[in-house]
Amino acid sequence: MGDGTNTLNLGESPSLAGLFARAALTARGRSGPLPDLEVLRAGVRVDRTHLAAYDRVCGFTLHDTLPATYLHVLVFPLQVTLMAEPGFPLALPGLVHLRQRLAQHRPVDAGEVLDLRATATDLRPHPRGAQVDLVGEVRAGDELVWEGRSTYLSRGAAAPPGDAAPEAPLDVDVDRLRHPTATWRVPADQGRRYAAVSGDVNPIHLNPLAAKAFGFPRAIAHGMWTMAHALASVEARLPERYAADVVFRGPVLLPSTVDLLARPVGPGGWDLMVRSGDLEHLRGTVRPG
Repeated sequence: MGDGTNTLNLGESPSLAGLFARAALTARGRSGPLPDLEVLRAGVRVDRTHLAAYDRVCGFTLHDTLPATYLHVLVFPLQVTLMAEPGFPLALPGLVHLRQRLAQHRPVDAGEVLDLRATATDLRPHPRGAQVDLVGEVRAGDELVWEGRSTYLSRGAAAPPGDAAPEAPLDVDVDRLRHPTATWRVPADQGRRYAAVSGDVNPIHLNPLAAKAFGFPRAIAHGMWTMAHALASVEARLPERYAADVVFRGPVLLPSTVDLLARPVGPGGWDLMVRSGDLEHLRGTVRPG
């Protein structure tokens, strides 16, 4: 690279179960700066059977155009590889997904050969610990076709110097909607179903005892499933190029029933909210771009 950054090249997608297990064994005593490390995986080809399974779990139409959230699934193992490295300052077990931004620069076909990249940046204080951004990129040849930024909180972690200020919540206008756009009945096994297609086997989504150990009354749905299902609900009216930004406000407990509120904002834009009663789970925006 020539800029002092170390590079870890992966020949295949790593076992996330193994990475989570390794991270659990080395979780104690982590601190310090972010490592100067990028994780790369080149020449990735999409398994159409896997894509179809993902589409079914998340509610997308079955076709060869990759959902923007599926590209996150491709990059996620690289991010976990980075977070499981001994030099990463925050313990992977118990990390809370606070926010997800993604930008789809053009539709990506399942037949394209893709190069993936993940880095970590902006370790900073949070009122409840420390937070960090995991950044992902997907390229087709020299063309950047997708970008993502995942913000995670490590509760109780030693924070770097600076003022602890949480990010301002997204401003979404769904109050004029008199009725929910859709009602979802989220089954008890939703965490396991999404884990099977995403590889995200974080125990808080799979095991009620593990969830209780991290302060949840029972297992919780993956935030990325909630985001994906919300985007799938408006899929037919999404533009070809768009940026989505969602804040995860509270966990969706398994099982549960939640409402989606989706309001169109100009051509190709959306304001989104997932809630149960007065409890918000997700608020987000989609804007063409």
